[in-house]
Amino acid sequence: MSSLEEPLGFDKLPSMSTIDRMQRFSSGACRPREDNMGMGNCWIEGRTCSTSNSCSEEYEGSAREAFPWVRHTRDFSQGDTVNWRTSSLGRNPKIFGNGCDTWYTPDHQYNSKYNDKEKQGLSNKFVKIVEVGPRDGLQNEKNIVPTAVKIELIHRLVSSGLPVVEATSFVSPKWVPQLADAKDVMQAVRNLEGARLPVLTPNLKGFKAAMEAGAKEIAVFASASESFSMSNINCSIEESLDRYRVVTRAAKELSVPVRGYVSCVLGCPVEGDISPSRVAYVAKELYDMGCFEISLGDTIGVGTPGSVVPMLEAVMAVVPVEKLAVHFHDTYGQSLPNILLSLQMGISTVDSSISGLGGCPYAKGASGNVATEDVVYMLNGLGVKTNVDLPKLMKAGDFISKQLSRPSGSKTAIALSRVTADASKI
Repeated sequence: MSSLEEPLGFDKLPSMSTIDRMQRFSSGACRPREDNMGMGNCWIEGRTCSTSNSCSEEYEGSAREAFPWVRHTRDFSQGDTVNWRTSSLGRNPKIFGNGCDTWYTPDHQYNSKYNDKEKQGLSNKFVKIVEVGPRDGLQNEKNIVPTAVKIELIHRLVSSGLPVVEATSFVSPKWVPQLADAKDVMQAVRNLEGARLPVLTPNLKGFKAAMEAGAKEIAVFASASESFSMSNINCSIEESLDRYRVVTRAAKELSVPVRGYVSCVLGCPVEGDISPSRVAYVAKELYDMGCFEISLGDTIGVGTPGSVVPMLEAVMAVVPVEKLAVHFHDTYGQSLPNILLSLQMGISTVDSSISGLGGCPYAKGASGNVATEDVVYMLNGLGVKTNVDLPKLMKAGDFISKQLSRPSGSKTAIALSRVTADASKI
């Protein structure tokens, strides 16, 4: 049984004392006084406090003990990142590191003095979406997808406004037969305007083949797990990094941009948990060899916000946050909260796959990537700019889902399709 299939043990759960502290300082424990609704005051266990520092020491101390990954030395409120606070919506008050405040008033208006500032932090943000469906999404399909379908899918994705669409991978057909037509696909789309079309190249041979086919941007991939590196590319982490240094040098000579991927950043199907420091090491090596962007991939989709924070903090300590991207698989339905948290920590590039296509041939049990439609829908709701046309994106998802003879893996696409269908009956 792989670690992915094993249930979490009780040793992984928080202790009762931790739960008590969580309840004590949760939004449910912080109730507004009736005579001060919406005025910024609240009480905890019968004590009155304001949004000053009157409650901060005890709250932060307990938070650090309950959540050892929380660090207050990094100020996420600087620059274009979002204030590092948690907030609850609706009638529940929201908690800050320095006290409590409520957004609820008797007339149901959100009057908090933080409201405009909090919303402005995300609404002024632009998030670049890297579409990986044609490569990462289709590589795990058992039935060979016709080349013409792949080319049409790329055209549709580009026309939706996606700025980056990963087209294919120049890997050995023996290992990934689905992408044996990489040369034909790349030659057909190489002059397509409106988006960058990177391709994956695992070695110098693949790089040369990509250049001959007309690729203008490439990507290399390393793993934070030794076991996964051996099963995926048949070499150790260090051997893979040596291999990619050769590729990045060759790319630099031709002025070809190189993106770097790190897989298994939050868990491995063989090794289980992966140390954040190991992820940081691999990410920094890729950055130092010239990768303009490092995508951090939760290959088996086991990550939660609680594990994303220490991983990102470790990597952000050695690689500039503006050079980082996140890549979440949705095995446990945690992709969207993980993405939202990543945005709050300053990440502005997100990988996703149309209709939630994907998986990994070498990670048993890993489900598809987070659906691009779901990511765009969430970002639209946050007021975050993506320049992606959601209706066109949904049509692209509908196209490939029909070609694969199965429903879309996007909850947004399914829900909006039902709404449209119901409306047509009225």
